[in-house]
Formats: sequence, C-alpha cells, structure tokens
Amino acid sequence: MGLSDQPFEITCPDCGGMLKIDPVTRGVIAHTPAPRKKTFEDFGDAAKALKESDARRDSIFAQSIEAQKNKDDIMARKFEEAVKKAKESKDSGKPMRDFDFD
Repeated sequence: MGLSDQPFEITCPDCGGMLKIDPVTRGVIAHTPAPRKKTFEDFGDAAKALKESDARRDSIFAQSIEAQKNKDDIMARKFEEAVKKAKESKDSGKPMRDFDFD
C-alpha cells in the first residue's frame, strides 16, 4: 500500500474551488478559485436592484438625520443624569493616590 508522491486535486467544500494537495507534506500547494456566478441574469434585474439599494440608502440617510436632530437632547439628558448620579454618590472627597496608602 504505497502512497504516491504525486499531488492530487480535490474540490473545496467551502468555495467550490480546486485544491491541489501534496501528499507528503499534506499541504495545499495550489488553489484554483471557482468560477464566479452572474449576479443578475439581465439588465432589468440589475436596474431593479440598484433602485432598491438607492431607496434603502435614502432611508438610512433619513434615519441618520433624525438621529442627529435628537442627539443634542439625548446628550443633555445623559449629562444631567451623570451630574445627578455624581451628586448622589458623593465620595469621601479627594480620590486616594498610590502613595497615600503608604
């Protein structure tokens, strides 16, 4: 049962490409990528997809504009909450430094 020293080819289960394997080192010595599939069958489908992506992009942009309009109010509320929390916690004054423990 002698093993051949000749490389052999297998199909990659992930990408569908051809892998050339060296049996001695058990390493991949060559990779041929799988042929790319067409994204769209015709120009009509491609145009429709572009229009849908434009609509999606416009929607996301509108949402970001609304978020920016409310950002000042949100930041002001967060600041007020942080000040309120700081006043309530009132530690023992100044923070302790490393050499204060000596």
